[in-house]
Amino acid sequence: MALNFKRILNFAVNDFSRNRGISISAIFVLAITIMLATGLFFFQGIAGYLTSQIKDKIDITAYFVNGTTEQDILGVKDQILKMSPNIKNVEYISADQALASFNENHKDSAVLIKALSEVGDNPFQASLNITTDGEPSQYASVSNILQTSDFSKLIAKVSFPKATIEKVYSITSNVNLFGLILGILLTIIAVSVVFNTIRLIVENSKDEISTMKIVGASDWFIRGPFVIQGVIYGIVAFIICFILSGIFAYFLSSSVEIMLPGFSIFSYFLTNWFIFVLIQLGFGVGLGAISALIAVRKHLDL
Repeated sequence: MALNFKRILNFAVNDFSRNRGISISAIFVLAITIMLATGLFFFQGIAGYLTSQIKDKIDITAYFVNGTTEQDILGVKDQILKMSPNIKNVEYISADQALASFNENHKDSAVLIKALSEVGDNPFQASLNITTDGEPSQYASVSNILQTSDFSKLIAKVSFPKATIEKVYSITSNVNLFGLILGILLTIIAVSVVFNTIRLIVENSKDEISTMKIVGASDWFIRGPFVIQGVIYGIVAFIICFILSGIFAYFLSSSVEIMLPGFSIFSYFLTNWFIFVLIQLGFGVGLGAISALIAVRKHLDL
């Protein structure tokens, strides 16, 4: 069996070298397809970062009736944490803290500062800012808990940006769906092009295949060299694409970080390098091998 594999490998390498022009074309097409798939992965990383940043800024704010003691508010906080396991963080902001924050944020606005001073008393209410780590339904659940009879006497108002939350999750779902559809289209295109490329190699090797069949070679012995060629195309394309991905990520990192502070595309590449290897190598080798199998089976009637 080892001897047969060695012979199949030799046939594959010889055919790869002999059909150098066609082989380069197949590698080029696979490389483009892999780079596009890699671009989708980068895009999903950026979209995921943006979504997480937006999620961190979305919260439910419960404003308490003036005169509610800090002890009562902290008691509500403890009960909320017990009643809803999906809560990520609950921050207590006193009326004085809210006033100090307003003054700091609007210290350059003389009109607002003057208007506030004319009010006299502190117009701000103590509040709890609540963030969850889940779906819009979880925000709605927390909002409903806050408006139950147990808390209604203490809470004056609940601010819940339902439309914004649903829009964020809708955008995330659409990005994932777009990536899936585009990935399927890229796969179909790549299989089609590589299939036709390998079919040309098969056509050029018809005489050799006929001879192998006459001497009793098995179907897999005949298919083997073409499948291995497809695998070689995928491996070569993977090596090219992995190197290019690292280079592009390195040089684009500073530009992307200007638009997305805190996100480094090169760090993202280094952190997820194993996933990039799996995607690119699996995509390249899989497409090459499958295309070769289809081409041999369909056009040689083995």
